[in-house]
Amino acid sequence: MKVSPQTVALTTPISVEPTAVIAGFPVRPGLFDTNGAMALEDGVNFTIHTCYGTSCELLLFHLGGDEPYAVIPFPESYRVGDVYSMIVFGLKIEEFEYAYRIDGPYDPKNGLIFNKNSILLDPYARTVTGQKHWGVNKEHFYHAQVVKDTFDWGEMPQSTKELSDLVIYELHVRGFTIHHTSGVTHKGTFAGLMEKIPYLKELGVNAVELMPIFEFDENMNAREIDGKKLLDYWGYNTVGFFAPNTSYASSKERTREGLELKELIRALHDNNIEVILDVVFNHTAEGNEKGPSFCFKGLDNKVYYMLTPDGNYYNFSGCGNTLNCNHPIVHQLILECLRYWTVNYRVDGFRFDLASILGRNENGSPMNNPPLLRSLAFDPMLANVKLIAEAWDAGGMYQVGSFPAAKRWAEWNGRYRDAIRGFLKGDNWEAWNAAWSISGSGDLYGGFSPDYDGDYAGYNSCINFLTCHDGFTLHDLYSYNEKHNEANGWDNTDGANDNRSWNCGIEGETNDPEVLSLRRRMIRNACAVLMCSRGTPMFLAGDEFGNTQYGNNNCYCQDNEISWLDWSFLEKNRDLFEFFQFMIEFRFQHPVIRKRLPDAICGMEPLHTHNINAADTTIPRDARTLSVCFAGYNPETGRDDLVYVSVNTYWNDVHITLPNPMTSGHWHLYVNTYGDGQNRYFYRGKDAVRIDGEFILRPRSVAVFAVR
Repeated sequence: MKVSPQTVALTTPISVEPTAVIAGFPVRPGLFDTNGAMALEDGVNFTIHTCYGTSCELLLFHLGGDEPYAVIPFPESYRVGDVYSMIVFGLKIEEFEYAYRIDGPYDPKNGLIFNKNSILLDPYARTVTGQKHWGVNKEHFYHAQVVKDTFDWGEMPQSTKELSDLVIYELHVRGFTIHHTSGVTHKGTFAGLMEKIPYLKELGVNAVELMPIFEFDENMNAREIDGKKLLDYWGYNTVGFFAPNTSYASSKERTREGLELKELIRALHDNNIEVILDVVFNHTAEGNEKGPSFCFKGLDNKVYYMLTPDGNYYNFSGCGNTLNCNHPIVHQLILECLRYWTVNYRVDGFRFDLASILGRNENGSPMNNPPLLRSLAFDPMLANVKLIAEAWDAGGMYQVGSFPAAKRWAEWNGRYRDAIRGFLKGDNWEAWNAAWSISGSGDLYGGFSPDYDGDYAGYNSCINFLTCHDGFTLHDLYSYNEKHNEANGWDNTDGANDNRSWNCGIEGETNDPEVLSLRRRMIRNACAVLMCSRGTPMFLAGDEFGNTQYGNNNCYCQDNEISWLDWSFLEKNRDLFEFFQFMIEFRFQHPVIRKRLPDAICGMEPLHTHNINAADTTIPRDARTLSVCFAGYNPETGRDDLVYVSVNTYWNDVHITLPNPMTSGHWHLYVNTYGDGQNRYFYRGKDAVRIDGEFILRPRSVAVFAVR
């Protein structure tokens, strides 16, 4: 048998011959510092650890089998500290699946629930078997299979884009193309998403944020409501942190799992599009005391989960359990996982679901300087990947603007979402928060000062969004005053109640032309403000063509037309798509929106806000109209870059005055969401309309000006 030079370099030199026979298999002590299962030339190395377990057995299964054909106990001499490791010779990875059984004390009040009969999944498994067919019940236990990685990334460099230079497009891999209108061959898969890359290029986004693609079991908690089968569609219940969801691959990849995903990521990179993964390290699919025990509970329940003094599960995730992220062993697993996806899948960034949990101590209390967050921020292998926190959790911790950032972490800006939603629909008391938000949330992130040296990363800390998977689509935000989640089967009690939405006069679908016109204007307003706000914009897939979820703001269980993108809306609402396309293009053409530039030659202040008159930089507390001006010198063009954004949430026309651009040129109108009466809402290049000093801002509209 041969061991690769890399393996030899990472391990103590050993003989490569078997030293014993157990259960009919030639074996020897393994590579203790290599977690999981690794294929060698004439066998497989298996390594697993348990702090409180007293013995461990390796189980081998025929493909798809429920009963092991071999049980190989680890001798005590195959244990170093808490780590069991064994090389089993003569195994061919194409021919078996594996799992473990671990024995130990049973004392639930102290968090010990070992069961020597429980079949346990390898927490470092690179693939979870039996999950290939979406929606098909898997009645056997979770097993793993050994994966051989032969994918060649060549000399592909990591992206050097700054976070502020991204426009992020959040999507669900299955829902993006599974609808019959998607026009792709491989619907609902990584390959199907790859077929849509030309569309992403046409739209203009340069980053996709994929909702969970780690292996999850969509049939977990499956139920039937009104004749429809409801599944764990979103996937925020991780089964295997190192394994891609095999049902998202268009073909079988046995022992080559992840190949199609890698091809997708390479194709996206080739088209200048970054890939961000939505990762869930706050809880697992094992749930609470009533949930299954298939991995961490059986390995070391007391280590992997936050437990109350009586041995029950803290539930800061709202999903039954809470991962004990700052325990050194869990800390190590998370770090190894992120390194694995960074190196083996060339992922560009991670968005951490309910990330405030990652800063809690073992007893659930918040930590001042969480070791996990600091470790991820300074890990050399993760140095160039984006780290994005959903800076709150279900236990009431809300850290927007105060997440322990170490100048590395960005945040989903929940304040931006709430303030802009409220102001655009007419909540004039949100004017100050809206002005701060459009300006880059400098009050939260310290982004105004050029020499700011606080704990945060200035504008790079700010992910601005109005919609995401969790909540209304942009279409529904202006079509419904109330959520309509009856299809979820919880009597409309689930999902957020504070949506800051507005139905524009009629609840739900309508043919009223005035209501429809207003709704489309409100969508344009939202898009224009988002793309003209300092910080990194993110929006939900389908918003650009008016996709609807029919008023459901919590589609986690809806694997059907409620959640799937209906691509027929793209042609019906082509004008919306073209507006999004233009606003993204405009944002890229004006770097002064995205970041502070050198001071403008004309002497205009880098950033200032106004109400109606540009000579007055005060905004009344209850303003219905506000403007934000960005100014700077663009070295790439050798000219000043001046952009003025005006928002009118009032029912009447408002006369505004623009700042004096002095020697830089003249203001030109590039965007008018009210339109010119000829269904024209934006102007490219020389078509932009010169504006001399004053402008009539039409009711409930947004106008964007730039100096030319």
